[in-house]
Amino acid sequence: MKALPIESSEAAVRVGARLRNHRLRARMTIDQLASAAGLTKGFVSRVERDLTSPSVDSLVRMCRVLRLEVGELFAGPAEVELVRLADAPHVDLGGEGIEEQLITPAGQRRVQVLRARVAPGGRGEEAMYTMDCETEVLHLISGRFRLHVPGRTHDLAAGDTVTMPGSEPHTWENPGHEDAVLLWILGT
Repeated sequence: MKALPIESSEAAVRVGARLRNHRLRARMTIDQLASAAGLTKGFVSRVERDLTSPSVDSLVRMCRVLRLEVGELFAGPAEVELVRLADAPHVDLGGEGIEEQLITPAGQRRVQVLRARVAPGGRGEEAMYTMDCETEVLHLISGRFRLHVPGRTHDLAAGDTVTMPGSEPHTWENPGHEDAVLLWILGT
């Protein structure tokens, strides 16, 4: 295996790639970001390629447009945090016959993973609901699971995964004769 290049701690902080990643996640073009921040397209492009350093004012303006705290551009990698299933807090997002646990750290904001065990006959709310996230992923570990979205029903078997916008109305049920174990992944 090839050794990974390690930057020295004295290297300059390069925020361009991080800024570009946030812009792309926001589904904005360079031109859109530049226009909204009152900057030129060329300047934003040079910043993103780390060819020029932005002033504090320019950086703050770009971050405001991207709804990003300036400090996030300079933050190092987060700590490695272990959440043991036995210690994971239980949550209640509604439904019958479901036991849910938050298996990502409680302070994690970008992605939250819930492990759920749904008893046979367990079901979500009668009315479809949405989640306050950008993307919702459902991965069935074992059992059977049925996901209802407007105009469509998805019958899942162990190993199946569904990805949808968090704004997609849905509800669910366990039509099987054994517990369904699944992961709900909610991300920004």
